Amino acid sequence: MRSEDDNVEASEPQHKYRRLNPFSTAHQGKDSAHSAVYWPRDLLPTTVPNAQVLTYGYDTNIRHWAGQPVSHNTVRDIAWDFLVALEAIRRAKPTRPLLFVVHSLGGIIVKELLRRSSGLCQGQKRLRAVFESTIGIMFFGTPHGGADPRRFLQHAAEMVVKAIGYTANEQIVKTLLPSSERLRELRDEFVPLAQEQQWVIHSFQEELGIMALGSRKVVEDTSSYLNIPTVETTEHIRRNHMAMCRFSGPDDAEYKKVAAALRRMTTNLPENRVPNPGASLTMEQRQQLRDSLKFDQIDARHMSIKIAHAKTCKWLKKKDEYLDWLNPSKFPEHHGFLWVRGNPGTGKSTLMKFALAQARRTMKERIILSFFFNARGGALEKSTVGMYRSLLLQLLDSIPALDAMFDSLCLIAWPRDGHMQWSVELLKDLFEQAVQSLGQSQVICFIDALDECDEDQIRDMLSFFEHIGELAVVSNTRFQVCISSRHYPYITIARGLGLVLEGQEGHRQDITNYIDTELKIGHSKAAEEIRAELQTKATGIFMWVVLVVDILNKEHDRGRIHTLRKRLREIPAGLHDLFRDILTRDTRDKDELILCIQWVLFAKKPLRPEELYYAVLAGTEPDSLEPWDQKLTTLDTIRRFILDSSKGLAETTKSKTPVVQFIHESVRDFLLKDNGLQEIWPDPGGRFQGPSHERLKECCLKYISTDIAKSLHLPEPLPVASSEDAASLRDLAQQSYPFLEYAVHSILHHADEAESEDIVQLDFLQSFPLQSWINMHNLLERYQARRLTSEASLLYILAERNLARLIQAHFSTSSPLEASKERYENPFFAALATESTDATQALAKLELCKSTGLLTSFQRLCQSYLEDSNQIPKLSRNSLLLKKPIELAKQGKVELTRLLLATGKVEVNTRDHRGQTLLSQAAENGHEAVVKLLLATGKVDVNAKDNLGQTLLSQAAENGHKAVAELLLATGKVDVNAKDDPGWTPLSWAARNGHKAVDVDAKDNLGQTPLSQAARNGREAIAELLLATGKVDVNAKDDSGWTPLSWAARNGHKAVAELLLATGKVDVDAKDNLGQTPLSQAARNGREAIVELLLATGKVDVNAKDDSGWTPLSQAARNGREAIAKLLLATGKVDVNAKDNSWQTPLLQAARNGHEAIAELLLATGKVDVDAKDNFGQTPLSWAARNGHEAIAELLLATGKVDVNAKDDLGCRFHGLLGIGTRL
Repeated sequence: MRSEDDNVEASEPQHKYRRLNPFSTAHQGKDSAHSAVYWPRDLLPTTVPNAQVLTYGYDTNIRHWAGQPVSHNTVRDIAWDFLVALEAIRRAKPTRPLLFVVHSLGGIIVKELLRRSSGLCQGQKRLRAVFESTIGIMFFGTPHGGADPRRFLQHAAEMVVKAIGYTANEQIVKTLLPSSERLRELRDEFVPLAQEQQWVIHSFQEELGIMALGSRKVVEDTSSYLNIPTVETTEHIRRNHMAMCRFSGPDDAEYKKVAAALRRMTTNLPENRVPNPGASLTMEQRQQLRDSLKFDQIDARHMSIKIAHAKTCKWLKKKDEYLDWLNPSKFPEHHGFLWVRGNPGTGKSTLMKFALAQARRTMKERIILSFFFNARGGALEKSTVGMYRSLLLQLLDSIPALDAMFDSLCLIAWPRDGHMQWSVELLKDLFEQAVQSLGQSQVICFIDALDECDEDQIRDMLSFFEHIGELAVVSNTRFQVCISSRHYPYITIARGLGLVLEGQEGHRQDITNYIDTELKIGHSKAAEEIRAELQTKATGIFMWVVLVVDILNKEHDRGRIHTLRKRLREIPAGLHDLFRDILTRDTRDKDELILCIQWVLFAKKPLRPEELYYAVLAGTEPDSLEPWDQKLTTLDTIRRFILDSSKGLAETTKSKTPVVQFIHESVRDFLLKDNGLQEIWPDPGGRFQGPSHERLKECCLKYISTDIAKSLHLPEPLPVASSEDAASLRDLAQQSYPFLEYAVHSILHHADEAESEDIVQLDFLQSFPLQSWINMHNLLERYQARRLTSEASLLYILAERNLARLIQAHFSTSSPLEASKERYENPFFAALATESTDATQALAKLELCKSTGLLTSFQRLCQSYLEDSNQIPKLSRNSLLLKKPIELAKQGKVELTRLLLATGKVEVNTRDHRGQTLLSQAAENGHEAVVKLLLATGKVDVNAKDNLGQTLLSQAAENGHKAVAELLLATGKVDVNAKDDPGWTPLSWAARNGHKAVDVDAKDNLGQTPLSQAARNGREAIAELLLATGKVDVNAKDDSGWTPLSWAARNGHKAVAELLLATGKVDVDAKDNLGQTPLSQAARNGREAIVELLLATGKVDVNAKDDSGWTPLSQAARNGREAIAKLLLATGKVDVNAKDNSWQTPLLQAARNGHEAIAELLLATGKVDVDAKDNFGQTPLSWAARNGHEAIAELLLATGKVDVNAKDDLGCRFHGLLGIGTRL
C-alpha cells in the first residue's frame, strides 16, 4: 500500500497483479534513479511466486488550488474504504493468508484497518476475516511514533505553500505529527494485537536523510519501529524516505533485503489462515466495563434544563422538517440528520428536551438516546468522549446483550479496577459495532449544544455520524440524529435537514404563550400593551424573556404596578446588555458577587453548593469559618445564598451530585468575551484570569490554615489509607469541612495559573505551609501508595502535579535527582512517571541554570531534552521500572537507562532472578543503543553468564541481533567459544535460529554441530557461511547418527540440501542409528523435492534398507507418498517386492494402510507379487479385507491373479472378511 506520491506508471498488470482503486496507478518523479521498475508488479510475483499481488493507494498530496481538489478523508475514512475494498476482492477465498507491504502513512492506514477489522466480531464477520487472515506486515518508513517533515522552518514552509496556492489534507498531516494523540492511541492498541496474533513484522528504516530537512531523516529510527522484539525484525534500506521502496531490479542490493524478508515471512504458509479466537469476557468483567462508562454529572445538563412550558414547543411536531426526518421513505435523502440552529438564548435546549420527552412518550418501539453538552460542566460533560460513553451506556441499558461487543477490545491485561481509559476511537468503534448489531431495532439520538464542545471534536463526531448514517442506509438500519447548536461555527454535512428557530412562527407563538401565562400582572389594557412591548423587545431570545418576566413580576409583587412600563423600557434589549444591567443595578455585597463569579468562572472543576458557600466565605468572612453545622446552615440556605450572591445568574444543577453553574452559557460569554467582568471589577484593567486565580489561591490558603487537625482530633500517625478508620476520618473531614478537599488539591493549581499571568509566587512558595498541606493531603488520600512522607519536598510535589510555572519560580538548590522515600524517588522521576512533560522541561531548565561551566552527565541529558522535547522519555504512572534498572534495559528505554546511570547510583552488573545483568537483558532483546551505552561505562562484565550459563554473545546470537553481537565482539574481550549448560556456543545458537554470526564444528549436548542446526532449521545463509569456511565436517553425525544431509532431507530444506550436495563431499547414503538414509527420510516425510534432488545424483542406493527392513519405496507406500513412489518407480531400479523384517512388501503396506493410488501404481508395473505373504501369512488382499479398504480389494481382484482361497497361518480364508463375497 502506498500514498499517491509513491506510485509509478504501470502497464497492463499481469493476472497476479491487481489494483483495488484509482490511486493505485499514478506517476513517479522523473528524477528517480529507480523509476524503470515497478516492483509490486515486476519483481514481487517472482519473489513470491504463489502470491496474488493487490495494490491500494490513497491521496495525501499537496495540490495547487487550480488542480484537482485535495481529499479531505481522514485516516479512519481511508482505512475503512480500504478494508471494504479488500474484503470484496478476497470474498471468494476469505481465509487465504494476507501479508501487507506498506510505506510511510500506509502503515498507519493498515494498522487502523486491522484494528477496525479486529473489532467487527459482532456484525460484519466477513470484514473481520481480513484481520483473522493476516499473517504479517512489512513496513517501510512508517511513523509509528510520529513524523514531522515540517519540523525545520515549519512556519516559513507553510507560508510559502499558502502563498502559491497549495492545499493539503491537514487531517492526515496532523496525524503524522509526533504530538498526535490518535497516533499514540493506535500504537498502544496495535502492539497487543500484533503480539496476540503472532504476526511476522519486518520494519525497514530509511538510512538517508533529505536535503530539505538539513539531511535529517523524515522518520527517525526511534519512530519507525514498533519495538516488539518477539515478532518484529528491523533493517535499514540505504535510501531516503521517498525512495526507500523504489528499486532498479532483482539484483538491486536493497531489493535483495526486501526479497529475503518476504521469503522468510511467506515460508511454509498454510493454504488457509486459522483464526485465533479471542477469549470471551466474563459477565462480571463486562459489567465492570459497563460501569466504567459511567461518570458523575452524566445527565446534569439535561436535568438542569427547565421543562418546556405547557403551551410551548408543540409546533415542532407539525413542522415539515421534523415530519420528513421521521418519515422512513425520506431516510435515504437525509440519512437521518436533523440540525436545529438558533441564536444564544433562543430556547434550543428547551426545545430539544421537549423533543426528547415527546419521542420517549410516543415512540416506545424505538431506542431513544440523548446527550446534552455542557460547557459549564466537567471535562466529560463537554467532550465527545463523555458523549460516546453516555450513548453507549444508554444502548446497553436498552439492549443488555450488546455487552458482547466488549469481547472485541482484545484486552491483553485486565484494566486495574476494571476501569478502562476510554479513548474516543475505541468508543467510536464500540458504538459502530453496537449500531451494526441492532438488526431491526431503530435508534433516535438527540444531541444538544454542539457549540459547547470543542470544534475539532464536533467535526470528527459529525463525520463519524455521517459514516454511521451511510452504513444505516446500506444495511437498512434506522439510525437518526437530531442535533442543536448556535449558528457558529458552521459545519457542512453532506446530507441532512435543517431548522432555524429565528423566524419560526411556532417559536414566536411560544414566547407569546409564555408571556401570557407567566407574566402575572393581570389582563388590563395596560398589561396587554406591556406584554406586546415585551414580545417585540425579545427579538426571539427566550432566555431574555424568562429573565425579564421574573424582573417584572418582582416589581409587580412589590406594588409598583405604575412603574412596570418604565422598568421594561429601562431593561436593555440584548441578552448581554441585560446581564450587565442585572449585575450593576444593585451594588450591595459587590465583593461577594465578584468572588462568587470568579469561583464559577475559574474553579478547576465545578463546585458543589456547599463547596462554593465556604469558598466564598473563606474570601469574604474568613473569621466565620468553622465546621459545617448542617442543621444551622441547610442546603436550602446555601442555595439561596448562591442565588443572591450571583444575582440570579448561577444555579444549582438537578443532578445526582449537584454542582453550581451559570444559568446559561451566554453568561460566561458575556463575562469573558464581552468584558462583562470588567463592568463589576475594573481594578485589574482587563486582565482577570491571573488576579482571579490569585484570589482563589488565597481563599484555599485561608481555609486550610484553620486548625482542622485539632478540630478533627487526627491521630499521629494516620491509619493506613485503605483501612476503615482512615475512611471514617475522610468522611468526617469532608462532612465537617466540605471545601477542604478542593482547597488542598487545587491551591497549587491556582498559584501556578497566577504565576503564568506574571503574578509572582515566590513569597507564597517560601511561606507555603508544607507540613500542614502534606497532613491534609494524606488524610484525604484513598491509596496508601499515593501518600507522601513528611520529608517530601515542595519540588517533588510540584513535579508530580506538572506545575511547571511554580517549578520555575521555586528557587531550589536541591537536584531534581535527589533521592527520597517518595513513590517515584525524586522530582525528575515523578515528572516522568506522571507524564508531566511541562514539569520535566522545567526541571531540566532548573538543572541547567546551576551549571558553572562543565556540564555533568545529567545536565547534558537535560540539554538534549530541551533541544528536542520529543526525546523526553515516557513512563507509565503505575510502573515501577524506575526502581528496576534491569527492566529498563530489557525494554530498551535508552534515555531512562542513561538517566539512571547519570545518578551514579546504579550497579551495572546487578543481576535479576534469572541471573541476568542490565547488559544481558539489552543483548537478549536487541537493544543496540542500550548495549552501547552500558559498554561505554567500562564497568560491565561482557562474559557474564546467566543461570543457564548463557553469555551475552549467546543471547544476542540466539535472537539474531547482529548489531549487538558486533558491539560485543568489538570490545575484544568476549569469549566466542563459551558454552552454556546445554553445551551450545554462540555460533550454535546462531545456526539453530538462522542467524549469521567460532569452533565451526563445536557440538552441543546432543552432538549437533552448527551445520546440523542450520540444516535442521533450513537456515540457508548460515549453512552457506559455514560451508564457505572449508572447515566443517559435512558428514558429522549427532548422537542419533544424523548428518546435516539427514536433517535437511527429513525437514524438506531443499536449498540447504543443494548446498551440501554441491560440496561433492557428502555421503548420500549415510545411515543414522536406525539405519535410515537421507533418501529414506525424505521418502518417509513426503519431501518430493529432496527425493528428486537425491535421485539426480545417481549415487543413492534406492533399495537401501533400514534396521526395520524398509526401503525408500516401503516408506513411500506405508505413508501414502504417491509422488515419491512415482519418482522411485521411474528409476527402474527399485525392487517392488522387497520385504521388510515382517516380510511385508510395498504392495502389502499400501493395501494394509488404504493407500489406493500407491497400490494402483505398484500393480501397474506388472512386477509385483499380488499374493506375497508376510510373516503371519497375510496377503495384500487379506489386509485390504481386514481393514475395510474395498477399493484396493477390487483393484487386486481385477488383476485376476490373486488366490481368493488362500489361507493365513491360522488357516483362515480372507473373502469372508469382505462385504463383496458374492464377487469372489
